[in-house]
Amino acid sequence: MPELRWKPSVTVAAVVQRASDGRFLLVEEMTPEGLRLNNPAGHLDPAESLLQAVVRECLEETACQFSPQALLGVYQARLQRPAGAGQPAEDISYLRFAFAGSVGEPEPGRALDSPIVRTLWLGADEIRACSNRHRSPLLWRCIADHLAGQRFGLDVLQAQPSVWQPTALG
Repeated sequence: MPELRWKPSVTVAAVVQRASDGRFLLVEEMTPEGLRLNNPAGHLDPAESLLQAVVRECLEETACQFSPQALLGVYQARLQRPAGAGQPAEDISYLRFAFAGSVGEPEPGRALDSPIVRTLWLGADEIRACSNRHRSPLLWRCIADHLAGQRFGLDVLQAQPSVWQPTALG
């Protein structure tokens, strides 16, 4: 039997800083560790580009349409969760593609994804002060890189729009 190939979990995140007061858009979500704060973020779905994924995830988690303006960075993190309460141990490596951008007003009547309790706007000092509530260390790392002015053009991302199928040599 062939060995299974290890694959990281690919995620996207939206980093939004409100121009009027410098606050950042975060979500408060229920996790196995309790109520945590995170950037609007989620997993890349099959047949989806990174940009499509971050727009979709931000809409699902905040009810706001996200307009990506720059790639903030590509981040790697590893989560090790011990077994407990009937749950198996987990060891997950994440590759996060974080995007800086802006959002419109929330769509009226749009429900947030089920683990999301609410959205909130916090200043950098408030975010740093509650690091014990961060879902991962990537929340602050993305905010810090944004504050430092780190930006990469979206043209560094290349998505193959059609399905690639290898042809047999013969």
